[in-house]
Amino acid sequence: MSNKPQTTWPPRRSAISVQLLTQFGLDQGLSLERCLAGSGLDLALLADPGAEIDAEQELSLIRNLVGALGHLPGIGLKAGMRYHLNTYGIWGFALLSSPTFRSAAQLGLRYLDLTYAFHGMRLEEIGDEAHLLLDERNVPEDLRSFILERDAAGVMSIQRDLTNIRLPLKRASFRIPAPSDLTPYQELFGLTPTFNAAENRIVLDRDLLDRPLPGANPQVALHCEQQCQALLAKRRVRAGLSGRIRNRLLAQPGQLPAMEQLASELHMTSRTLRRRLIEEGSSFRQLLEEVRQALAEELLATGGLTLEEIAERLGYGEVSNFIHAFKRWKGVPPRQYRTQQQR
Repeated sequence: MSNKPQTTWPPRRSAISVQLLTQFGLDQGLSLERCLAGSGLDLALLADPGAEIDAEQELSLIRNLVGALGHLPGIGLKAGMRYHLNTYGIWGFALLSSPTFRSAAQLGLRYLDLTYAFHGMRLEEIGDEAHLLLDERNVPEDLRSFILERDAAGVMSIQRDLTNIRLPLKRASFRIPAPSDLTPYQELFGLTPTFNAAENRIVLDRDLLDRPLPGANPQVALHCEQQCQALLAKRRVRAGLSGRIRNRLLAQPGQLPAMEQLASELHMTSRTLRRRLIEEGSSFRQLLEEVRQALAEELLATGGLTLEEIAERLGYGEVSNFIHAFKRWKGVPPRQYRTQQQR
């Protein structure tokens, strides 16, 4: 049985991340060939700032880095600190223009699919604390330590770029084993994290979310968010069999068919449908998630339906399951998302 997890991050992403990672590998003494082996990446693509790649290509590059450098403590942290806001394009500008740290975090999580993260992320406000949770269930097991370090370091780098200081953390906990050298973690987070934890959490005082940002500009933030929406919609457009399945699911949003029904309509077996979707780097579950998310966002933004009615239309037996899924997609509960869209 394959240990490759079900992916929920978008199959396409900007090539900026692999450009950063390749340069990181070169700076560590690796050859270009070693970095790119088996990834399908080449110099022409690395030189194109507007290029897009498959997420699997980035994972191949990361696997090469881990194979060559994985013995070095904190190597993912060092890579992650290169991910400054100016490497994220319009998403980064949207965050920089936000009025407060909270609004920047909420916007960033709404459009997390425009980033290079492989972790799902959500923000929870619990009492006087704010918790950022990083969900690694979709990250390949052999790459989890490096990618967790990279994504967590990227969060810290973004936070510094937004506020111009390192906000003090209350604590941090990670599911990975403790490294042999804690120094890189202590220097980055300002404390010693807990390892072998039940969840990946970065915790700070809730009051810090209300911190005004020096680059706040509401008009620019609104314009940037509109561009984020357009870019996200463009990347979600699919071709081939995946596109046909997605369009079929969108055609009757109140009656989302099962995979067996779709396979029958396409005159193939469920097994053949599953195999062909895998060949396109997709799956029925992933397409269903995409459609449910898109429909949920539209139904919440337009108003008129209760959460129970939306959950029923999307095929959820319990509204609690819909709320849980929506928080995983967007980082906020559906009621909060609806309020934000209606402002």
